[in-house]
Amino acid sequence: MKKIFIAPSILNADFLHLDDEIKKVETLGATYLHLDVMDGHFVPNISFGIPVIESVKGKYNMVNDVHLMISEPKKYIEKFVRAGSDILTFHYEALKSDDEVNDLIDFIHSFGVKAGISIKTNTDVKVLLPFLEKIDLILIMSVEPGFGGQKFLLSSLEKLEFLSIYKKENNLKYLIEVDGGINNETSKLATKAGAEILVCGSYLFKAKNIKENYASLFEE
Repeated sequence: MKKIFIAPSILNADFLHLDDEIKKVETLGATYLHLDVMDGHFVPNISFGIPVIESVKGKYNMVNDVHLMISEPKKYIEKFVRAGSDILTFHYEALKSDDEVNDLIDFIHSFGVKAGISIKTNTDVKVLLPFLEKIDLILIMSVEPGFGGQKFLLSSLEKLEFLSIYKKENNLKYLIEVDGGINNETSKLATKAGAEILVCGSYLFKAKNIKENYASLFEE
């Protein structure tokens, strides 16, 4: 039975009590801390940036999983590495060519951190085929990136299945992550389709009982 990891997204946390919020999910056993960076250009919303990532650097026993929903990601990679990113995930759509994508993966790796790539809901998963042998993580968006609290799109399941089958058939090592609308029901659909890391925001941080909601992500 494959292991499922939870990546709480602090986009939905109470920023007045961010340390307490993160400690809650750390205590529950979350492996990754998902940090959504939005620039108001690549996506129609602005979230937070380097200062917030610096504020959590080295404080928690979790992997800092940074999702860059920004234009021109290469320009900021070194700064995000220095801020404390362990994984830097950029968007395929933010770059102009496969050569640029390959170059950015190599650039991220040159700093000794893991590289992830994400695609929007309307992007064909097969555009990722040229990069699957060298990428560390693939993030499938199950909502349109830019805002929290959206409904899970069932169309993402086919993408997860494709990546899971391709990974097994080719003995590859990338992790499969899914982000958007994850709750006690969609978590089962996503993991059955092949997801290994579940990004979960409002279902955890807006919960009446975060412990119960966390446990429900795994329950059959």
